[in-house]
Amino acid sequence: MPDILLHLLPHVVSALLYGGLGFYFWHTRWRETDQPNVTLPMQNWERGALLVAMLIQGYGLYRDLFGAGGMRFSFSCALSLMLWLAVLIYWLESFRSRMDGLQPMVLPLAALSAAAPALFPQLRVIAHAGAWGFQLHFLTAMLAYSLFTLSALHAVFMGFAERKLHQRAFTRSLSSLPPLLTMEALLFRMIALAFGLLTVTLLSGVLFSEALFGKALSLDHKTLFAFASWGIFAALLTGRRVYGWRGRIALRWTLTGFMVLMLAYIGSRFVAEVLLGRL
Repeated sequence: MPDILLHLLPHVVSALLYGGLGFYFWHTRWRETDQPNVTLPMQNWERGALLVAMLIQGYGLYRDLFGAGGMRFSFSCALSLMLWLAVLIYWLESFRSRMDGLQPMVLPLAALSAAAPALFPQLRVIAHAGAWGFQLHFLTAMLAYSLFTLSALHAVFMGFAERKLHQRAFTRSLSSLPPLLTMEALLFRMIALAFGLLTVTLLSGVLFSEALFGKALSLDHKTLFAFASWGIFAALLTGRRVYGWRGRIALRWTLTGFMVLMLAYIGSRFVAEVLLGRL
């Protein structure tokens, strides 16, 4: 088998596993039947299958990022890594809360993100990757992005569940979801943690930009979008604490902040690498 196929194999296999598991969870949790709507908790073998998919995807990502010595990166790796971390956090949370109805929405997105490095394999070498400051900056940034990604997914889930409740459409998919209050509490826990990580990311970029990247901080569109997103989430957490924001207001602020944050890196790398062909 050619080396290129072996290199892409973990991404393809993990994408197929996520896709198959997503279909399975839809079939067992969401597909309407004549049977009564009975909650089906997540089984140990299902957690094990998800863990296998994450391990395969993680191996492929590690080889892409560090397999050639030094460090390489791309928008497709960023997207895949963010969803990998999001699935990991969701998987861990399933041991604490009932999350058995969220898989049909999470796993198709995980499948698409896992396949992204195979569809867009361009990688660029990252300078200063050996510095501990850069590694801290990179790790906190990716953890923050992944948590905000999962927060955005939860906002979509909550909007879906709330709309179905208002319509009194008590479907199997709705009955399989966790209670709205549980989902809302988890949403703000993730946002608060992600906001703290994003704050560390921005501060390290501002204070140590020259040491990390070899140049002073520049107010380009990436930096502006990142700070704009920080301001949106700061306003959301303040509104939650002071004014008790919840429901649709909180969901709109969450999705807006997430989209702005994605434009800070994913959008800029996609334009540079895919549309303009720059590495």
